[in-house]
Amino acid sequence: MDKAIVSFLIRAKQATYAGKGAETSSSRIGSHDLVYREDDLMYYDTYLGGDRFAGEEALWISDVPFWSMNYVGRVTGSPFSGDFLKEALLHVPEDKPYRGPEEYVNGDYTYACSVEGDFDWFQGKETISCCGKQIYECNFHGGLIR
Repeated sequence: MDKAIVSFLIRAKQATYAGKGAETSSSRIGSHDLVYREDDLMYYDTYLGGDRFAGEEALWISDVPFWSMNYVGRVTGSPFSGDFLKEALLHVPEDKPYRGPEEYVNGDYTYACSVEGDFDWFQGKETISCCGKQIYECNFHGGLIR
């Protein structure tokens, strides 16, 4: 795992969805799209839906696809907080730069994320609980593109 690539990926994630960055033009009808660029690196996050959603994050180096992650999730209860999810995702760890940290707590909310694999090939799941009751789940997987 190249540290410069991972550092870029983390900055990109923090500047787009998690950081409440501005959306760019929609690539498909009804999609939400966020883009971040630095020199020859480009990160693109696109998703469909809201309370039930599916999307993809991808990374290009010199206009060549390099890495991608697909995700699908849903809100399963209330009171769900999209702001709490974004807050947790701001803490994406360097050793697992996919979603958020293994655990993040703020008040009644707990974010949890488990991952198997490494940057080349991985899969994982994140959940949010409020007062001990699960109210959100998201599955993700991805890796290097060749």
